[in-house]
Amino acid sequence: MFYAVIPAGGSGTRLWPLSRAGHPKFLHALTGTSASLLQATVDRLGALSEPGTMYVVTGLAHAAAVARQLPALPDTNILVEPSPRESCAAIGLAAALISTRDPQALMGSFAADHLVRDNDAFVAAVGAAIDGARAGLLMTIGITPTHPETGYGYLRCGEPLGDGPVSRVEEFTEKPPYEIAVSYVDSGRYYWNASMFTWRVDVFLAELARQQPELHDGLMRIAQAWDGGDRQSVLDEVWPTLPKISVDYAVMEGAAAAGMVGTVPGDFGWTDVGDFHTLGDVMERDERGNVVVEADDGAGGKSEVLLYDTERTVVVPRSGRLVSAVGVHDLIIVDTPDAVMVCPRNRAQDVKKLVDGLKERGDSYI
Repeated sequence: MFYAVIPAGGSGTRLWPLSRAGHPKFLHALTGTSASLLQATVDRLGALSEPGTMYVVTGLAHAAAVARQLPALPDTNILVEPSPRESCAAIGLAAALISTRDPQALMGSFAADHLVRDNDAFVAAVGAAIDGARAGLLMTIGITPTHPETGYGYLRCGEPLGDGPVSRVEEFTEKPPYEIAVSYVDSGRYYWNASMFTWRVDVFLAELARQQPELHDGLMRIAQAWDGGDRQSVLDEVWPTLPKISVDYAVMEGAAAAGMVGTVPGDFGWTDVGDFHTLGDVMERDERGNVVVEADDGAGGKSEVLLYDTERTVVVPRSGRLVSAVGVHDLIIVDTPDAVMVCPRNRAQDVKKLVDGLKERGDSYI
């Protein structure tokens, strides 16, 4: 059995004010279709896993929306975190629960908010990763880097293992400084880590126990109480004590140093839709390079957009009113019922600073 796990957390602060804490980016349709990022993730995983062996790990505030968007998913397969504890707790919770039901199951973890253009190539890459996982490796999918990105992990690969596409990862470095990222890309020896993982749950949990014994023991205690009457009391007691750490830092870096990580290349049009500039690069553009992200999910009324002598501008209309621009270029314009955000495309990463400022002020706009 192959179990597909989809961590669906975070608030997408660089996509504010479209993405909010109560309605984060994975619930929005940013795929060029009516499907949300979450729904698109589930759809492409349907070739690998049935609804009964698919789990979504999400926060309490988003559980109802996830259930509405995924009516075919059993309610018991929506795992609700009491509070955010980073990716290792979320992924580890799913692994622990799966292990209680199927101790040597194969499991994959796939973020809810990534964009994939070629589903067939994606399924083929995951299939190759599953073969590596069967052999006892903690597998990830590597993406050929196009620029020195400091927000991703990097994989340095060694020799191929066998006749297939699997290579052992000699070094796993999460989010290096810019100068190091430049050297990695220039060397041609590194992949980006796409945060798509595949492993046997027994292998992953053994490595979690070796590197993060406190986290492992807490998750196993929760898993053993999950189907009993004391689930909530154990969650209330144990969950707040779990270390807040990503799976990359908690397990994958150390496992790579121990020779336990493998990778396969993935060439399927992968994008981490992290900001509006990236959104403008991946969505359909008009003849002047402008992108209009149409209303998708009832988060605002139907808006009109009027652009004159405007180039390479990303417009996200969600207020129901007319959005217009004259003589501008390389801008981002986001119009929602209660907030408007405008910035140059090359400052898209700095939108997070606005959210940080709103948090400091205690504003409700986040």
